[in-house]
Amino acid sequence: MRTIGVGLIGYGLGGRAFHAPYVGVTPGMALRTVVSRDPAKVHADLPEIRVVPSVDALLAEPGIDLVIVSSPDALHAEHAIGALQAGKHVLIDKPFATSLADAHRVIAANTSGRVLTAFHNRRWDADFLTLRRLVADGQLGEIVQFESHFDRWRPVPADSWKDARDGGSWLDLGPHLVDQALVLFGRPEGVTADIATLRAGAAAPDYFHAVLRYPGRRVILHSNKLAAAHDLRFVVHGTRGSWTKHGIDSQEAATAAGRIPGGDDWGLDPTDGVRTLDGAAEPVANSRGDYRQFWTALAAAINGEGANPVPADEAIQVMEVLDAGLRSAAAGREILV
Repeated sequence: MRTIGVGLIGYGLGGRAFHAPYVGVTPGMALRTVVSRDPAKVHADLPEIRVVPSVDALLAEPGIDLVIVSSPDALHAEHAIGALQAGKHVLIDKPFATSLADAHRVIAANTSGRVLTAFHNRRWDADFLTLRRLVADGQLGEIVQFESHFDRWRPVPADSWKDARDGGSWLDLGPHLVDQALVLFGRPEGVTADIATLRAGAAAPDYFHAVLRYPGRRVILHSNKLAAAHDLRFVVHGTRGSWTKHGIDSQEAATAAGRIPGGDDWGLDPTDGVRTLDGAAEPVANSRGDYRQFWTALAAAINGEGANPVPADEAIQVMEVLDAGLRSAAAGREILV
């Protein structure tokens, strides 16, 4: 297997915690260049890595096969299109773009058939893998209500572009929840969304409550940054039983703290979910989460030895639901998908 040279655009939380550490442990990948306006910040973690000041400089570097777009959201489409036009494989952090029109522009720019993927890493969370197992095994029966939360306790808005991004939480945390729902249930018939700004002084929406309508099923996606009690993750009701999960996957916190992915305890979630059947509740041991599976699959896809872990058409489907949610909130009604 040849080595895949990687260029990383951006070294904020995404680049530092979600991308660079995983490239470093993925066989057949090598991080070679980072785009950043703060070389000292990069070199504090990665002293041997070349740092360049612009995307154009990155694309002129020799030996770059894969470009990871982890820049501010509004630049995702521009940076992805530039990398595709330069003949690079491209991984785009979520959201894939800030509008459905820009997402289609990215797809259209891939005229050379490079691997184009979206970083929907939450498919490899411990709790979500556990839920997929329960659904696939039929342990809950036919799912009739699915509730997914990403709540936070951040009562004071941060003075950063992230808390002022267009679409607010819906385009920040929403892509994770939408993608997981689509993986489980496919495309909904309609979307009804309430997207609001609840914190005083917040520059962008910090609350959403979206209902995805399916025949015989309702999927509820919820986030609130004014939730002091914020550990509820999933509530799932089926025709045979229910499953409730508190707590969040441990992998983000581990890499944000500087840990290199790996070890016997990597991806272990110590908080078991609870399955209730006929009124009797019992803990359900979690599957092991592992974002490394995404990266291994991406390397195989680039080398022509496997499937794209998140194909671009699946990223577009997420964008279609996100777009429907924005239009629903603006119009105050359901939007058909």
